[in-house]
Amino acid sequence: MAAMTNKNTPVEVFESMPIHSALTKMAIPTIASQLVVLIYNLADTWFIGKTNNPYMVAASSLVLTVFLLTSALSNLFGTGGGTLVVRLLGAKQEDEAKKAASLSLVMAAGATLFFSLCCLIFMNPLLKALGASENTIGYARQYLFFVIVLGGVPTVLSNTMSNMVRNVGYSKEAGFGLSMGGLLNVALDPLFMFVLLPDGYQVMGAAIATMLSNMVVLCYFIVIYKKLSSKSVLELPKRIEKISRPSFKALFAVGLPAASGVMLYDLSNMVINRLSSGHGDIELAAIGIVLKAERLPINIGLGICFGMMPLIAYNFAAKNHKRMMAFFSTARTYGLIVAAISLVLYRTFAPFIVRAFISDAETVMLGTEFIKVRCLAPAFMFLSFHMVHFMESVGKGKVAFWLCVIRQLCLNIPILIIMDHFFGMKGIVFTQVFADFFNVVATYIIYFRVKASLLQ
Repeated sequence: MAAMTNKNTPVEVFESMPIHSALTKMAIPTIASQLVVLIYNLADTWFIGKTNNPYMVAASSLVLTVFLLTSALSNLFGTGGGTLVVRLLGAKQEDEAKKAASLSLVMAAGATLFFSLCCLIFMNPLLKALGASENTIGYARQYLFFVIVLGGVPTVLSNTMSNMVRNVGYSKEAGFGLSMGGLLNVALDPLFMFVLLPDGYQVMGAAIATMLSNMVVLCYFIVIYKKLSSKSVLELPKRIEKISRPSFKALFAVGLPAASGVMLYDLSNMVINRLSSGHGDIELAAIGIVLKAERLPINIGLGICFGMMPLIAYNFAAKNHKRMMAFFSTARTYGLIVAAISLVLYRTFAPFIVRAFISDAETVMLGTEFIKVRCLAPAFMFLSFHMVHFMESVGKGKVAFWLCVIRQLCLNIPILIIMDHFFGMKGIVFTQVFADFFNVVATYIIYFRVKASLLQ
């Protein structure tokens, strides 16, 4: 049985490589894949925006909140299972790690299939609850059917497998798979939207392109699993594995908070969309563009965190606390530098960024105003989810969960409702800055309270 100590596996990145080199080696491919994933998410909005139809843009923004729930499922089994696997490897429990990796894939497929069927059965009431109007619901149905109902399982499985591949040290292979899918999606978007399908079906074309690209990525990771089966704990499931009770609990102890974090973030976006739709479809289209445009620094920050996680998890299990904390502080520095650069760029080029998505004058005016405010938030946002990913890495799932609850349920959503009531759309836009500032303060208070127990 091959293990992390096998000469063919990149064990040195976990145990001996210099901190900056190891973090860079793990983070660069994940950042690249996150950027390409961002590109293909933005590509849908960009190509749809070329129709100059704000209702199509608004519809794709509405479905984005449902699409993010597939990310929750990926986090449940990819983050929960992936961090469990790397901690087991750090503790030299290779056989248990192999079973945990296999079971995570089986559960991811089953849970996503159930979710996709629910979206099919309850499609209309779901979209109306999200704020779809008579102008947008038809387009939203097109997008939801192909991206979630037909494409949900390939999306979740490919992301779960990517997490597993990255967590056993093959960050480059994981990053390439997601990047390939993103680039393929960008290439397929105009083909389906403007060539193969008739006018009026651009949203459906974008959805089909996304679905097909995720299917190709899944095929890629199936091939990668077969190649890595001889030199890692990863292999395609042949049966439903049984893991120990502590391992099963540990998987969900991290996976559920990780999924909850995405769901709470998604819930926050749903509230933003719902409140924004009350001010008009143009306002909804503008905030939808801004929420996607601000994903650049967020996705880079996530790439840094995803690269950090297996390094921290492995060294935590191996009780190399000094190395673990060095990865934590270095990743934080990288993320804050990215946030500072993005602040300058977004303030300077706000109108050009929005105009890249749509040329409708009113939408551009509102989007420019919104993005100049929202760009103040990424530094606080990064510090918030950097801490959450750290807690997940060291198995502190309950702490990670409560950090997400504090951020979204105690701060972000209540402040959104209050700010909307008193200040309208401007209040909605300013909320993220205020909420995440207070959240960072609360987060670090909690961190210093639990830090001593982590280093025992």
